[in-house]
Amino acid sequence: MAVDLLLGLQWGDEGKGKIVDVLTKNYDIIARFQGGPNAGHTLEFDGHKHVLHTIPSGIFHEGTINLVGNGVVIDPVIFKRELDNLAKFNLDLKKSLLISRKAHLILPTHRLLDAASEASKGKAKIGSTLKGIGPTYMDKTGRNGMRVGDLEMDNWQEKYRALADKHEAMIDFYNVDVQYDLADLEAEFFKAVEVLKSLTFIDSEEYLHQAQKDGKTILAEGAQGSLLDIDFGTYPFVTSSNTTAAGACTGLGIAPGKIKEVFGIFKAYTTRVGSGPFPTELFDEDGETMGRVGNEFGATTGRPRRCGWLDLVALRYAVQVNGVTQLIMMKGDVLSGFDTLKVCTAYNYKGETIHHFPYNIEAENVTPVYTEMKGWQADLTKMTEASQMPQALNDYIDFLEKELEVPIKIVSVGPDRKQTIHRG
Repeated sequence: MAVDLLLGLQWGDEGKGKIVDVLTKNYDIIARFQGGPNAGHTLEFDGHKHVLHTIPSGIFHEGTINLVGNGVVIDPVIFKRELDNLAKFNLDLKKSLLISRKAHLILPTHRLLDAASEASKGKAKIGSTLKGIGPTYMDKTGRNGMRVGDLEMDNWQEKYRALADKHEAMIDFYNVDVQYDLADLEAEFFKAVEVLKSLTFIDSEEYLHQAQKDGKTILAEGAQGSLLDIDFGTYPFVTSSNTTAAGACTGLGIAPGKIKEVFGIFKAYTTRVGSGPFPTELFDEDGETMGRVGNEFGATTGRPRRCGWLDLVALRYAVQVNGVTQLIMMKGDVLSGFDTLKVCTAYNYKGETIHHFPYNIEAENVTPVYTEMKGWQADLTKMTEASQMPQALNDYIDFLEKELEVPIKIVSVGPDRKQTIHRG
């Protein structure tokens, strides 16, 4: 049985959590393949808003297995908070939530290292969420990390102590003022670890292999966005994992030939959180309107998101790198009310017009080339059928499909799972 992927095509915050929730009814297993609690997947239904950070977005569907894959990094403290928030729903998490033994653990000192590293950069900081993600992946690639499976070993606390001591020496090296009480942080951590140990740990690559043999349907859920990929994103203003389709193979142990559909999610405009280049960023009333109407604040950090027109150069690049087969456009409703819409179709790069995504997209090298289109005034939020959509929106979608050469199958017109229009 093939595996489908769902991932973001911009700088994250595209609305992946909502769409996983919408699609979950079609799958037996939802498997998260990379990232950590720097992700914030927001779901809304039945008048309630839920923000998940590590737990896959299919958790509210009875009968669905939710798997945290080996490519994910887990903070037991944040994980425990997520579990506490789910307690009122009486979910059988021992059965419906599985964790890979090969997933790495975020220690309290990883978070402290993150803060010390970011503070040492001064104005050159990259906009880290300070969740300890980068230092944890550094330990992973440095072959120093602690994994979930270590918690089943008798000597796991000794391994923890050795790594935490090493981290404290590294924090001193940065020579910045980071105030902390490690004893308090560790007390909270060890309590959370005991809760984590009450869940089901598995050899996830074997589990998924057997699930495919048994004909189970699997959706791999990505976090962050393609332009934050450690290899293909706007380095160094990126996350520490492979957020692209390739990350699903290494983050779950799935062979490339087993991947079928690749769902790529993008906003009808563009946003970015934190530092880094952003060619179509707006500093005018249009950008302010997008942020206000779209409620553009980070689900994890609460930071306001930078807003701008849709960048088709970047989006085309993400479609290529991921092999996207179906597109899903989010927040079409936010663009209602604009008389004129702009879409970046090319870059002026050092005096030359280019249509590909170059090595450097800093403002001194890149100026966006725009195509203007007619906007629409209609309120989309109550629409449920494609036939109800205004002509100007259909023209916008047709233009994007022609440019990207991939069909847009779903248009989201609001945060609730019901505010989702399926096309063709």
